[in-house]
Amino acid sequence: MGNPNVVVIMADQHRADVLGCAGDPFVHTPNLDRLAAEGVRFRRTSCQGPLCMPARASFLTERYVRDHGVYTNWNAVEPGTPTYLHALREAGYHTVALGKHHLTKEDEPAPHMDVLASRLEERGFAEVHETGDKFTLSVPTRYSDHLASKGLWDTYLQHMLDRAYQGQSGHGDNPTKRIPMWDTTPMPLPLEDYIDPWHGDLAVDWITGYEGDAPFFAFVGFPGPHDPWDAPQEAIETYASGETSFPTSTRRPDVGAAGSYGRLLDAFLRLSDTTTMDDDAIRAMRRAYAASVAVIDAQVGRIVAALEARGLLDDTWIVYTSDHGEMGGNHSMMSKCVLYDPAVQVPLIVRPPGGRPGRVVDDLVEHIDVPATVRAIAGAPDLPDSDGRSLLGYLTGADPQPRAVSISENWGFGSFDTGDHKLVVDEDALVPCALFDRAADPAEDHNLVADPQYAAVVEAIMDTHVRPFLAPGPARPYPSPFTDHA
Repeated sequence: MGNPNVVVIMADQHRADVLGCAGDPFVHTPNLDRLAAEGVRFRRTSCQGPLCMPARASFLTERYVRDHGVYTNWNAVEPGTPTYLHALREAGYHTVALGKHHLTKEDEPAPHMDVLASRLEERGFAEVHETGDKFTLSVPTRYSDHLASKGLWDTYLQHMLDRAYQGQSGHGDNPTKRIPMWDTTPMPLPLEDYIDPWHGDLAVDWITGYEGDAPFFAFVGFPGPHDPWDAPQEAIETYASGETSFPTSTRRPDVGAAGSYGRLLDAFLRLSDTTTMDDDAIRAMRRAYAASVAVIDAQVGRIVAALEARGLLDDTWIVYTSDHGEMGGNHSMMSKCVLYDPAVQVPLIVRPPGGRPGRVVDDLVEHIDVPATVRAIAGAPDLPDSDGRSLLGYLTGADPQPRAVSISENWGFGSFDTGDHKLVVDEDALVPCALFDRAADPAEDHNLVADPQYAAVVEAIMDTHVRPFLAPGPARPYPSPFTDHA
């Protein structure tokens, strides 16, 4: 048998604990639960930046945010940067991009998304079927072509134009209009024409039709469950008609006690403060989010079935993850960008060919370890400057040396999680801003950075992890979240 195929499925903004196999009794994820039962679920996986393009750039390059320099959704990995995809192609793999990838600006003017394929080809994909996300409205895509062919485009467009005000204080054409981030008005489309099932069609059709001789690496990107949480009513009724659960802590952070990091917390509290939500609004938001996750889970099941129908399931590795998480009301916030666990932690499930008895790994894992693992599976060459570590040993019975710390960064702040404690640092000023005791305070409600009893813990993390990480030199220049777009 030749090299195995690899399918990586990446959702957008799927928080790690909204999975049946992660202990959520209400979310409907039987297909992801099956993958976990036949593979390994890595329970403590951190993305390298809780924002779309920085996180995806780290995944692409196996480097930390301060090293690749993609700090916002308005700049991209520099052309010519080595990626794990280049390494896979050197190893003889056919690499295909299916769906949302968000490695470049998605609103670049063009007559059609297909003519922009060279952007992803430069980064290592041999075949590109890119579609953008829900708000890709100004550039036609294969998804918009599909809607137009069924007479649904105008309905979709109006719904999304209304959602463009979500979380904002108003646009120039209507400065007073505001839609809360937690608005859950259903998308007025049949479920089969909703964006994530259509992406399931895209992946299934490609798998069904692939006739190449080379092993393939397929990256399948779903736009959901990123807000707006507008799953069609059929999805709500099918997948999330009952109760839902997120962790219950909604304690508002003490912005003043967090030093300079408090400015970032305050910015996102002002954007998405949930303290004005009543219980019905909270339940509706969580039901809509759970329905969006369940819709993607159904597409995962279709992808697995397509592999099985072609006799490929025993020759294919399947990886499921997300670019970053979602606050979902924790700490009175929605969205991401802050360095709390709900935004930083992501689901990670790896199923080997043929499956194996399910296992949960509690060691610290970083997102950059996933592409390093894919390279190891493929027998691909090393990637220059990679900070990723292969997780393959966890699936073969030879556990690797676990990480001592996992690191996530955003806008000049970094979180350093040792498993016992998490320290948030202003990386420019080299000043600790927040400390959380993982065992005593898993919800990260109590900032202990100024507690004299924890002074030695703070200094130990600074000496062992923070200063060595920052020692190679200053990060590439980045925009301020308080004065620039982010």
